[in-house]
Amino acid sequence: METILQFGGHRLPAVLPGEPRAVTGGLIVPAGDVRILHPFGAVDFYRHGWNSYSPTAWWPLGGPPLRIPGSERMLTADDIDNDSPYRHAGSAVGALDAGDGNVLLLGGLGLDVPRVEADDRLLAGHSEHPGADWFLGYGPEETVFARYAELLGERLGRRTTRAGNVWCSWYSFFEDITEPLIHKVLDDLRGYPFDVVQLDDGWQAAVGDWEAGADFPSGMSDMAVRIRDHGFVPGLWLAPFIAPAHSQIFQTRPHLFLRDAAGDPKPAGYNWGSSYFALDTTLPEARDHLAATFARVRDWGYRYLKLDFAYAAALSGARHGDVPREQAYREAVELIREVAGDDTYLLGSGAPIIPSIGVLDGVRASPDVAPYWDNSERSDDYSGAGARNAVIASLHRLWLRPLLEVDPDPVFFRTRYNLLDDECKRLLTDLAAICGFRAVSDPIAWLDEPERRALVAFLTGDPEISRLDRLRFLVDGREVDFGPYVRPAGRISDRLLVK
Repeated sequence: METILQFGGHRLPAVLPGEPRAVTGGLIVPAGDVRILHPFGAVDFYRHGWNSYSPTAWWPLGGPPLRIPGSERMLTADDIDNDSPYRHAGSAVGALDAGDGNVLLLGGLGLDVPRVEADDRLLAGHSEHPGADWFLGYGPEETVFARYAELLGERLGRRTTRAGNVWCSWYSFFEDITEPLIHKVLDDLRGYPFDVVQLDDGWQAAVGDWEAGADFPSGMSDMAVRIRDHGFVPGLWLAPFIAPAHSQIFQTRPHLFLRDAAGDPKPAGYNWGSSYFALDTTLPEARDHLAATFARVRDWGYRYLKLDFAYAAALSGARHGDVPREQAYREAVELIREVAGDDTYLLGSGAPIIPSIGVLDGVRASPDVAPYWDNSERSDDYSGAGARNAVIASLHRLWLRPLLEVDPDPVFFRTRYNLLDDECKRLLTDLAAICGFRAVSDPIAWLDEPERRALVAFLTGDPEISRLDRLRFLVDGREVDFGPYVRPAGRISDRLLVK
């Protein structure tokens, strides 16, 4: 239907799939394609990425779209099926900055892979499987995004469990973890105010084969007991929906994996020196495998689980079950929730954001952080590892906080193995305070005495946070302006970059 919408004195010609319904803060538009003409011109567009790693930011419509430049990386870090180098487009929700303190927002309210795109005249929405309504709102940015979050919560649910203070092995040791090393780390952590100690990638026999590897000869149950005896909740990393070709599960049960149109296993991404593949989580046998895996992990004693590369369960492909791909993902994480238990904290990483709401307790809101600001060889890739990209995406996903925890990734206190200066390290701790999620990877042995004191102050602090505008905050009365870092006027010093 053709109509004229009235928002804030603006008359917006629109083509809608049906009669809109007025609600607090805007309109509910029926499922289907939405096209709205706007008078704002080439303003900034809020581009929301599909999964944790995806570029997410306000971005000028007058320039090239915010997207990942390479298809190999895009397969992991965004929705490759809906990418275009010619359109400003994002996942689930988009908004236009009207220039007067208000925004015009269009957001999908379901799991049908909604997309929002814009140019200097048009704001449009469409879905792969039209079935869920849209919210169309106009007003102050925080108010409109908060209303969108509220409506998502009404439909998908919300989680309020807090992770507490997390120590994670990844950004210190990466895959090179061993049983004796973690024993030493635990001894050093004793007495520090952490709630969770989480082992990351490196403990398992292989990605996809979720048993203890050779470097953990006493097994993962023994490790969980040791973590608990030191006063911490045991945490564990898994990538439950993927496996590379050399894994035992792929070698022995290749029929469990998602297929392409030709019937071959469909690559889900590239890491660990090869392609990896996605489980078809609609197969009863694959669901049995997931249930057995998480029952075993629960029996070992782990109550904090980081689910990485989670997007793989929502990739397109030939599935056993005839369900939309985001629904397939949600049913898979619902199964994990059921088996792991409501008392287990579930953190999604690389997770499709909207389909995770109401099931996961928290989501990584950004690409990987790193002990450097940016990588000069891929500065146009806002999904790459680096503090810059972690800051940008996390700031632009703060509106999710009423629905689940927003994890900006760990902060750094160490000088050792670190290119970040004190200013950038402070920026990350301020971001963590604003997000309300505190995680660290620094081993105590790598910290000098002032750094240890700063760590304790961070873990025990409870700063008062208030938001001044999109990129400016007060942290205990001290103004923190992320603007010069998100959109720098000049070049960043080489000393902060990896080249």
